[in-house]
Amino acid sequence: MVHSKVVIIGSGPAAHTAAIYLSRAELKPVLYEGMLANGTAAGGQLTTTTDVENFPGFPDGIGGSELMDAMRKQSIRFGTEVITETISRVDLSQRPFKLWTEWNDGPDNEPARTADAVIIATGANARRLNLPGEDVYWQNGISACAVCDGAVPIFRNKPLFVIGGGDSAAEEAIFLTKYGSSVTVLVRRDKLRASKAMASRLLANPKVTVRFNTVATEVLGEKKLNGLMTHLRVKNVLTGEEETLEANGLFYAVGHDPATALVKGQVELDEDGYIATKPGTSFTSVEGVFACGDVQDKRYRQAITSAGSGCIAALEAERFIGESESNEEIPPAHANPAL
Repeated sequence: MVHSKVVIIGSGPAAHTAAIYLSRAELKPVLYEGMLANGTAAGGQLTTTTDVENFPGFPDGIGGSELMDAMRKQSIRFGTEVITETISRVDLSQRPFKLWTEWNDGPDNEPARTADAVIIATGANARRLNLPGEDVYWQNGISACAVCDGAVPIFRNKPLFVIGGGDSAAEEAIFLTKYGSSVTVLVRRDKLRASKAMASRLLANPKVTVRFNTVATEVLGEKKLNGLMTHLRVKNVLTGEEETLEANGLFYAVGHDPATALVKGQVELDEDGYIATKPGTSFTSVEGVFACGDVQDKRYRQAITSAGSGCIAALEAERFIGESESNEEIPPAHANPAL
């Protein structure tokens, strides 16, 4: 069993920003980046993005994987120990906190590491719909990120579909009009959930058709290895009528699932399953446990806001460790009165 002052669980902008700040503060943080944790490669969702054009400092844009590689190198440069293992279990009931990895997560195994403070930066994953044909045509016509994949040649001048009725769906549909021959938005309800301004922009776009009270029921396509999506079956939820439409692209904009299974039942979560933090801070319901990035941010979900929250978590963890070390004994973990 190895002890560290602070452990970071995650591999995206929030995790690496926290690592950079803590390592420069000479706290020797340990970052568990995971090995396909939650089905996502180390680096998080940005690794599935081709060009990032809104991260400051890169006027010509930068590839998502390239950006995360740079952050990882910077973390290591300042002394962060990066471990490519997945944390599978934690015990946050008392300090020092205990952490197990997939390699040692047996009922009789001691934890791989203990820590005085833990930063949770496990992110969130785009929600899937589990439609028939989804697994077959995922990344061969189906995507959960129009900004990431919309410019791919298979979507050029082709009929594209977006599922969702919120601001994200509207934004993605408008973005896709630059590439597709047409964009159809499927909305389960009889109205959009998007803001008035965004809804007006969407409905006024001549290349966009919004089909209300409509859901997708099946994805169809080429019957060969790496075959592409060619059609989409849809259903009117009021009449039950079904039809098959030509479709070469399907983009999900139906929300995200935060990666909080690791801490469920140990820290407070909100009604949507995100880690609850005191507004403007990274404080969770357990003293010594901090959360940053998309695992606690369901509103913005941007690389730059994740990085900012990682900075906050690092500074608050640093202060917590300093205060703990000033005491003769570290008190047991308990509910955070600040939340």
